Amino acid sequence: MSAGDASVGDAVSAAFRDEWARVLAAVARSTGDLDLAEDCAQEAFAVALRTWERDGVPDRPGAWLTTTARNRALDRLRRRKVEGEKTATAARLAYRAGGVPGADDGAAEPDPVGDAAVSTLDGAAWDAVGPDEPDGDLLRLVFTCCHPALPLEGRVALTLRSLTGMTTAQVARAFLVPEATMAQRLTRTKRKIRSTGIAFRVPPPELLHERVSAVLAVLYVLFTEGYDAWAEPADDVAGAAARRALADDAVRVARLVARLLPDEPEARGLLALLLLQHARRAARLGPGSPAGSSSGVASDLAAGTVPRTLEEQDRSLWRQDEIAEGLAVLDDALAVRRPGPYQVQAAVAALHARAASADDTDWAEIAALYDVLLDMTRSPVVALNRAVAVGMLRGPEAGLAELDAVASAPELAAYHLLPAVRADLLRRAGRPDEAALQYGRALGQVDREGDRRLLSRRLAELADVDGPA
Repeated sequence: MSAGDASVGDAVSAAFRDEWARVLAAVARSTGDLDLAEDCAQEAFAVALRTWERDGVPDRPGAWLTTTARNRALDRLRRRKVEGEKTATAARLAYRAGGVPGADDGAAEPDPVGDAAVSTLDGAAWDAVGPDEPDGDLLRLVFTCCHPALPLEGRVALTLRSLTGMTTAQVARAFLVPEATMAQRLTRTKRKIRSTGIAFRVPPPELLHERVSAVLAVLYVLFTEGYDAWAEPADDVAGAAARRALADDAVRVARLVARLLPDEPEARGLLALLLLQHARRAARLGPGSPAGSSSGVASDLAAGTVPRTLEEQDRSLWRQDEIAEGLAVLDDALAVRRPGPYQVQAAVAALHARAASADDTDWAEIAALYDVLLDMTRSPVVALNRAVAVGMLRGPEAGLAELDAVASAPELAAYHLLPAVRADLLRRAGRPDEAALQYGRALGQVDREGDRRLLSRRLAELADVDGPA
């Protein structure tokens, strides 16, 4: 490959990374057809590889790609319209030849896309896109992909496919499912957009809060998939690298959403939360026996990698640039004085980020924030986290008492962190036999290799402490 080929390839790659979502959003808004928009956007990038080599990289690659994709869409819609008219004409001639009464009075079945889409793409309307329209198009695409009428798994997959440009194969690898399964999931989701008449638009003011919450929930699910993968041994989990990249994608889309929704502090709260958590990713795994530990563990664990709890993490590995950004974004969100669950969770993450060591953590403030979050959400998982904070603040027995108050919640019945948290509090309280029983119960409920290794290490440490000298 020549230097020129390489530079054009790099330019197209950079444009794909920076402009894919905007190009797709512009064509989807104009046509109302996400499948058509995807096809035409892909064609535009393919044309760019050929054309830019001959004519040079344009000064505004995004505008060039958008115009090319729209022209492709316009050509397709025109052909579709002509083919529909030909079919209707043939049908009328057939009726006449058969002597069907009233055939001349029958109206042809309208094209599903309709003349409106063609006229929107054609003529003056084509050039009437204002300078702020690309952001408007992106916002419409975000709300469409995250529409609450769509199944959650479909929303997450479509958001990845549409806003990051990941291929169907890449999305499938990230979620550890066959490519055919993911293709069907995406097809069903886009079909539902068409069949239920979900419009490419920003919701009206009376629905905006509910719809923003749905968007943020999708991004949080997406981030969690990637962030959890950072606590998985990379050589033990298929597609670990692809899954870890989901966290980066979620942060990137959260930045976009926060910029597109400047009046929604919860959008900034979510971005702050993701940044503050993601900053810890490099410290989430460590050797089987943490540094400074005097306990011997099973050789297979000692030789491998195991998730590090927050108090065990090497904080020098935390990304200070991302922490600084997260703290600044959180301050901006809190200044609006419209607190929400993501802002409160980000405030908890900020207290951990500001602590120079685990011993310096302000557990009193964290427990108070969980009180606020519990009032907002009434979530048993929040109550579980609050029990941990109380245990760190007032001692393990106090934490166990708080845990007993929430343990009967149906949502926690098969949640492995309930027995895992109980086991940890019992271990801290000097009750190793009871702790071992709870660690065993937690092991029976986990499905991630990283969780299994962490719980196994805890059990091995208890056995080592109780064993013969």
